Amino acid sequence: MTDVKDLIKLITLKQINPNQFEGYSKTVGSPNVFGGQVLAQALNAAYRTITNNRVLHSMHSYFLEAGNLEKPIIYTVNTTRDGGSFSVRRVTAEQNGITIFILSASFQNKEEGHNHQISMAENIKQPEELLSWTDILDQFGEVIPKQMKGFLEVERPVEFKPVELVNPFNTKDLPAFTNVWFKLNGDTSILDFALKQQLLTYVSDYNILAAAMNRHASKAHWGNTQTASLDHSMWYFREFDFDDWMLYSIESPNTSGARGFAKGNIFTRDGLLVASVAQEGLMRPKT
Repeated sequence: MTDVKDLIKLITLKQINPNQFEGYSKTVGSPNVFGGQVLAQALNAAYRTITNNRVLHSMHSYFLEAGNLEKPIIYTVNTTRDGGSFSVRRVTAEQNGITIFILSASFQNKEEGHNHQISMAENIKQPEELLSWTDILDQFGEVIPKQMKGFLEVERPVEFKPVELVNPFNTKDLPAFTNVWFKLNGDTSILDFALKQQLLTYVSDYNILAAAMNRHASKAHWGNTQTASLDHSMWYFREFDFDDWMLYSIESPNTSGARGFAKGNIFTRDGLLVASVAQEGLMRPKT
């Protein structure tokens, strides 16, 4: 995948019947299905059963089994509730009859009410000042670890620019946070809001566990730690456009029990808070 058209094709599911859909997978450099892909595809399935123009405002999910890249994923949607203002859908994802993922999503009528938000960090470096993952590969590809190089070599429909560039050879513990600018490749002018939310959810599974890993960087890295998304929740606050860079600001309040917890806020470049994310992931030292 190289641009947003490829990503839209990936997350737009084939309909089998009114409540069942089929999807396929693309690797992001991992041997298993990328969690962000399953999240976005499940939301695509849920949205396809919403017929009253309600808008996604939150979702909560669990990853139960690693997905197989070579086999289709079947998504089944259950209509849990259609109330006066809110609709709830439960989505189950299966491969070979085994449930690999479950998601609950809540949709709301558009309403007006009180409004406030936290501010984006001040004096943060702008994307134009930073190296992208592609730039890092071009400049340091001959010296960075093999596993990292392989990951960066995978073509993606989204470009990332980390604010804090981590030196993989400087093994010292780092603050438990990370900030990453991101931007979709290609024309984003024709996206409706439902599709924007699905695409944003896809991106939200990138980078989030890095904040937890940073705190233990003197001894833990992606090569000696088994990692996987365990659960993922997201809240959607405001409409936005993908026409500029967006900032994913992430912090990790805790690691324990071979798990890392991280939470993040996603802002437009001008500081509008559009979504918040929380995830716990496996961080098991390899023996």
